[in-house]
Amino acid sequence: MTRMAVKRLFLFYLAPEFTMLAFTSALETLRLANQVIGTDVYDWRIVARDRNPVTASCGLSITPDLSLAEARSLPAQPSTLDMVVVCAGRNVQTHLDKSLDTWLRECRTKKLPIGAICTGSYLLANAGLLTDKRCTIHWENYPSFSEAFSEALPSSQIYEVDDRIYTCAGGISSLDMMLHIVFEHHGADVARDICQLAIIGSVRHRSERQRLPLSLAQDIKNRAMKAAIELMEENIAETLPLNIIADRIGISRRQMERQFQSNTGCTPRVFYQKLRVQRAKSLLEQTGMPVIDVAVACGFASSSHFAKVYRTNEGRSPLETRKPKRPKGILPSSAALSA
Repeated sequence: MTRMAVKRLFLFYLAPEFTMLAFTSALETLRLANQVIGTDVYDWRIVARDRNPVTASCGLSITPDLSLAEARSLPAQPSTLDMVVVCAGRNVQTHLDKSLDTWLRECRTKKLPIGAICTGSYLLANAGLLTDKRCTIHWENYPSFSEAFSEALPSSQIYEVDDRIYTCAGGISSLDMMLHIVFEHHGADVARDICQLAIIGSVRHRSERQRLPLSLAQDIKNRAMKAAIELMEENIAETLPLNIIADRIGISRRQMERQFQSNTGCTPRVFYQKLRVQRAKSLLEQTGMPVIDVAVACGFASSSHFAKVYRTNEGRSPLETRKPKRPKGILPSSAALSA
């Protein structure tokens, strides 16, 4: 068999409330690869906990080809199984499955590449596969993920690759991740041809960052401003002095003040505070962390100061932000419906 003719089987595990856009973007990349190459070098099967239809966050359902038990019985050989990809979305913390954890660990032991789409990274981390591994997850779930899995190394990039573990943020970033995998298998020409068929301008590198809400709303284009905001986003629990941020991005404190005022309508201090409040809001909505722990995780010295700043920004108290309590033992989640 020639290299181009090697058949590669991908198994896509669908968790309940998975994000359809992210899943189909990944699947379509493989279909388009077959079209470009001119033969079915990629094959795929849909896996779920059992053979019952799995409902996506949009309400549509997909009937799986294999149950989890049937997938576990497949031989892990290149000619039989090439990669396992876990797809999740809303309320991922309520869809944990010990059988899935066991299967993922078995796949890792057999040295199979493993992928995660959208909040699928949460499922990989829950199975213990992301310890000391670079990974990513949808920005909406980043705060709760970071608090739940301190041993992982999450970033805000659109996708990450570390030791044959592939994770992406969801949305169309799953297409970027799968294009990277196709590139590894078949080269740049095939990846470019897929982009042409999908009417995509260019292949995004994994180092491209997710555009977080405040950055997106302000549509910041200035490089120094972007660098400053990135430093702020990466240093929420232990805030950086503004002088240090200015030094690191290579401009004076006064220049940074002027640029923030011109581009955002507020000072760097206020903008930094908004980022911290935004992180706190996510933790309040997605986790059961005590308010004082949320305050500390977002760089506030006391719960009283945190409550005052939070109310000023959000118009309500931290406790009022809490969603209705779920049954005991189940962590709440805001669910990442990828844009």
